[in-house]
Amino acid sequence: MDRARFMVYVRGGMPVGGDRGTPGCRDTTPPRLDRPAELPGQVYFATDSKAWPGGGRAFLDPTLPGRAPARAYLITAEQFADIVAQEMYRPPREPLDLAAVVAAGRVELGPGRYETLIHTGDLDGYPVFTFTAPWTAAAKTPNPPSAAYLATIAHGLREAHGWSTEEVVTYLSGLNSVADRWSAAELTGLAG
Repeated sequence: MDRARFMVYVRGGMPVGGDRGTPGCRDTTPPRLDRPAELPGQVYFATDSKAWPGGGRAFLDPTLPGRAPARAYLITAEQFADIVAQEMYRPPREPLDLAAVVAAGRVELGPGRYETLIHTGDLDGYPVFTFTAPWTAAAKTPNPPSAAYLATIAHGLREAHGWSTEEVVTYLSGLNSVADRWSAAELTGLAG
């Protein structure tokens, strides 16, 4: 959700606090619009992040009840394909058949951690897509995120949704494994 983090995907570089750079999109034009959004399901943390060492990656499990706060960016189909490729540590180059994703609602490009594309509906007349893992939260051992990753997520929640520090802490502490590793005081420090 953090715009500065998102722009690293678009323009290339390394996110603040991260440990892995990306080449950026072939088209480095900034998003035409962005706005707060919600996606069906819940966010969970699992596996080991190479981009944010010392913790897990964030995934969306759309089969879980509830709504996950998100940020919708209006970008081109090529830019979306390039961002998906970068999340799989591949160079941007391959187009995606987003019409197939709209038709099916969900398309698995492969078994990789971010190769499952989901069409979550439409927003302001535009289709909304995200990507996640092919598995559910219950299928993986929880792994809480690193401090840098949580701080970036917290900043994005404040920036996109206008949440207070208290609202951010309440949301983050409710995600799987976060409260097991991070106290409310530590989360407040990260979100502040």
